[in-house]
Amino acid sequence: MATVLQDIRFAFRQLLNHPGFAITAILSLALGIGATVSVFSIIYSVLLNPWPYAGADRIASIALLDKSENGEDYGLNGPQTHELAKAHSLEYVIAFNGWNLTITGSDVPEDVQAMYFTGNLFQMLGVPPMLGRYFLPSDAPDGQDPQPVIVLGNKFWMHHYNGDRSIVGKTIQLVHKTYTVIGVMPPRFGFMGPDVYLPLKLSSSVTETYGTMVKLRPGVTTKATAAELQPYFREFGKQTPDHFPKQSYKMEVQNLSYWVTHQISKTLYLLFGAVGLLLAIGCGNVSILLLARGTARQHEFAVRSAVGASGFRIVRQLLTESLLIALTGAGLGVILAYQSLGLIVARLPRNSFPNEADFHVHLPVLIFSVTLALVTGILFGLFPALQLARPEINQVMQSNTRKVAGSVRGKHLHSTLIAGQIALTLLLLTAAGAAIEGFVHMMRVDLGYNPHNAMSVGIPVHENTFTNWSERMNYFAQLREKIATLPDVISTGISTNATPPDSGWTQPFELMGKTATEDQKASINLVDSNYFTTLEIPLRHGRLWDTTEIAHGAPMAVVNEAFVRHYYSNGDILGRSIKIPSLKSEPPNRLDAPGSDGWLQIIGVTADTLDDGLDKPVKPAIYLPYSLNMWMWTQILVRSRVDPRSILHSVKQQIVSVNPDQQATLWDDGVLETWIHNQTVWARGQLVSILFAAFSILALVLAAIGLYSVVSYSVVQRTNEFGIRMALGAQKRDVLKIVLTSAGVSVGLGIGIGLALSFGLNRLIARWVENSHHSPLLVLGVSFLLLAVATLACLLPARRASSVDPMTALRCE
Repeated sequence: MATVLQDIRFAFRQLLNHPGFAITAILSLALGIGATVSVFSIIYSVLLNPWPYAGADRIASIALLDKSENGEDYGLNGPQTHELAKAHSLEYVIAFNGWNLTITGSDVPEDVQAMYFTGNLFQMLGVPPMLGRYFLPSDAPDGQDPQPVIVLGNKFWMHHYNGDRSIVGKTIQLVHKTYTVIGVMPPRFGFMGPDVYLPLKLSSSVTETYGTMVKLRPGVTTKATAAELQPYFREFGKQTPDHFPKQSYKMEVQNLSYWVTHQISKTLYLLFGAVGLLLAIGCGNVSILLLARGTARQHEFAVRSAVGASGFRIVRQLLTESLLIALTGAGLGVILAYQSLGLIVARLPRNSFPNEADFHVHLPVLIFSVTLALVTGILFGLFPALQLARPEINQVMQSNTRKVAGSVRGKHLHSTLIAGQIALTLLLLTAAGAAIEGFVHMMRVDLGYNPHNAMSVGIPVHENTFTNWSERMNYFAQLREKIATLPDVISTGISTNATPPDSGWTQPFELMGKTATEDQKASINLVDSNYFTTLEIPLRHGRLWDTTEIAHGAPMAVVNEAFVRHYYSNGDILGRSIKIPSLKSEPPNRLDAPGSDGWLQIIGVTADTLDDGLDKPVKPAIYLPYSLNMWMWTQILVRSRVDPRSILHSVKQQIVSVNPDQQATLWDDGVLETWIHNQTVWARGQLVSILFAAFSILALVLAAIGLYSVVSYSVVQRTNEFGIRMALGAQKRDVLKIVLTSAGVSVGLGIGIGLALSFGLNRLIARWVENSHHSPLLVLGVSFLLLAVATLACLLPARRASSVDPMTALRCE
């Protein structure tokens, strides 16, 4: 134990006496470990420990997938939900609905996102409330109206009640209905993300449907559950065919983490691979620095060997120094991770990770950091230690030279480390270039519409209001016209479900005179004529509906150019007719105009707009008058002369002047440009581009430092040689050429290996760096960049070698 403490004290003194070496080595590791820890913290929070719920791996949803693995819409009614609960594989079955309510207290109503759940929700999740209690099945008995009780989400409680811990027992009024607050959930609880939780009355009506979540019994697999539930769903499809897909489908039971895994896991593991490369480059850097540092310590090691120190004793001393560097670098790296974690989380794609994710450097992450420090300390310290543990005592003691013992092996190890650093850096630069080029391409994609200064204002219709067709149609039209009178508003339009870039309701349709196939589907969009003006979508052929036709729910349709290409490319589609069987009235949720489920005449063709995300082709689209099929929801699209955020309050006041109880609902801030930037594919591309660029720059700097260290080390070794050469008539340029040529072999080898890796892993990079653009010119471009940086790193010590005084150099031996 005493010798171990002696090694630690000696290692500490060595680092204090050589601050330049210590700072460079520690920072090299701190950057690699800090980046690795920050990315691992996100992986831990999002993928390894995202849920605070009991048995979270058994909580699941039931998906019905078509042939393309896309989810199909369906809904279970109350009796079907009760029937499903009889399945042996299910421990819990939860029904839910969501809607937007209002809370008053200011000049305009404030939107409140509410979710209604059956009474067994909180029992299934197993998370105790922070204050009070949660509702139980007894609060929502079958066949009766539920108790007027409410459970508050933590953010809503903090925002509206400033964290008042005496809130339990007080009342809150939502849309003129009074509820008693019975509990507040803890900060990390955010199941489905609403502001408030309310008990659901499970109706016995066969037309009213609900969403469904289940919890599997312990030990039951998702495949076994799907097999048991298949007969249930076949029977439900026969009972209520309008609530289930018309085509064949595959059932899949998907656990809570399924969508997270599909949204963001590949991106996070990709980033983890990138920081792994960065850490490897940093470790190589420290190994190079330790070897270079060992040059000046040959006499020390020779003396220690001469007086009886074993090779193991020298290796232990050097590993102690390496571990001290590693632990110091890890400590600094964790601090860097703390600081950088928030920057990375702020750029994660919205809605790609759970509300419940807790982004901190947790204890398992700290354990990972310490383990990483120990492993890297051993890895980067072992090879130099083995190289320096067996000095040639006679040569070192007699020559008083700076040459390292075993110089051939030392040079080979240096060359290998440099080539490896260069190759990994080139691979990282190539991936970064591909990601950046792909993101720039996405930024320049033709949207087909103009999102600048355009905003979407959601209008949810409250229960038991505007329950007949004419009232609802006139209400929506009146709201649009009122907002249009604002001085800064250029135009307004109605879009029930058609706001791009991810819009529409994919449904099967029939084209008169043609046989419908199973995959004959189109995106159904419910709009008015002003929709096209507001979004600046050009009309290619035909016409749009006039005001009278909108007011009467005329059975007329407009299609996009993609529809024409897919389904009617050989003739004039104007005047043809289509039928959409799913356009059926389901009061009060959907109110149809007479004849909406009959044949609809096509009167116009519009230009294509992105309607399936930023990275997918435009889907065939059918535009219908919003009055043909009115939901309990619509959007007013507003184009303004100024930033739409600046007129939002005025828009809300106009809405209140029509209906004092009507709130405006906004996704994000409602601005369509924000919608684009919050698209998962956009945010993911931006995140990968920024982080890959940052990691690549760090890797480039580390590789340059490593190369500079090796060349400097070589110059020190060969000082006497250069003096002799210059004494015999060699010019400065000759010495410069020797140094650059010697380093150029390692650099050239590294670039060659890096090129081979970049081209060989081309497909793998394209698959993992989604929406990337990989081209030979890109690879060659980053190769020249790396070559330029390497040349600069070699040039500085090479110039120093060429400037050596021959007499001074000759005295070195």
